[in-house]
Amino acid sequence: MIILRSKREIENMRKAGSLLASCHQEIGKMIRPGISTMEINDFVEDYLKKNGATPEQKGYKGYKYATCASINDEICHGFPRKEKLNDGDIVTIDMVVNLDGWLADSAWTYAVGNITTESARLMEVTKEALYRGIEQAVVGNRIGDISHAIQSYVEAEGFSVVRDFIGHGIGTKIHEEPAVPHFGPPGKGQRLKEGMVITIEPMVNIGDYMSKMDDNGWTARTVDASLSAQFEHTVAITDGTPQILTDQKESDDRCNE
Repeated sequence: MIILRSKREIENMRKAGSLLASCHQEIGKMIRPGISTMEINDFVEDYLKKNGATPEQKGYKGYKYATCASINDEICHGFPRKEKLNDGDIVTIDMVVNLDGWLADSAWTYAVGNITTESARLMEVTKEALYRGIEQAVVGNRIGDISHAIQSYVEAEGFSVVRDFIGHGIGTKIHEEPAVPHFGPPGKGQRLKEGMVITIEPMVNIGDYMSKMDDNGWTARTVDASLSAQFEHTVAITDGTPQILTDQKESDDRCNE
C-alpha cells in the first residue's frame, strides 16, 4: 500500500532530510586520502546522536553500521572498514536518518584526492541522471517516466544503470511502496500522486550493469570490476515542483532551481 503523506508529515521528513544533508556536507570536508570509512561511520553516528537522531539502518536486518560505504567497484551496501582510502578512489556514503520517527535517505559519491577523468565523468553523469529523474517526479507522471529519464540519459553517455537495486517509498520505514526502478519504458508503473515520498537513487557503472554479491551477504559490486557511483535524494511529490527533502543547498545549488 502506498501511503500519501500530509504536508505536516512531509515537513517532519524534511527536518530529518536537512540533518542528513548537513551530515553529508561535513563528510565532504572530511574526505581525503588516508581517512578510513570506519572513521566516517563513527563520525556520522556521533553527529546524529548530538542532533537527537539515530542511524536507521543500524540493526536493520542485522546490519551493524550507521552507514554503507562503497568503494570503487562496490555498487552499494559496502561495510565501513579500517583500511585507509587512497588517492584516486571514489567512495559512496549512504545513510538513513531517523529524527523523531521520520526518515530520510541519501547517498553521495565522493572523490578521494585526485581522481581520473573517467571517474569524474562517471560521477557527473550519475548526478545528472538523478536530477533528470527528479524532474519527472510530478503529479500525473508515472514511475516509468522517472526510470526512462535516467536510463536513456545514462546509456546515451556510454554508461550502464544497475538493475538489481532500486529506489523506494519512504516515511516511517526504510522501504515502503512504491518501487522506483532506474530503468524501463516511460508511461508505465504507478501514477504519481501528491503526498507520495520516494527515493531516487541511480547506481551507474562504467562497464556492465550486472552485479555480484560478496560473501558477507550485503555488499554488491560490479561483475567486471568497473567503477560504480551513486547519488540519491529523498523526494516529495507535491502539487507543484518536486521537493528534495535531502537538499544540500550550498553544495547542491541545482536543488533550488
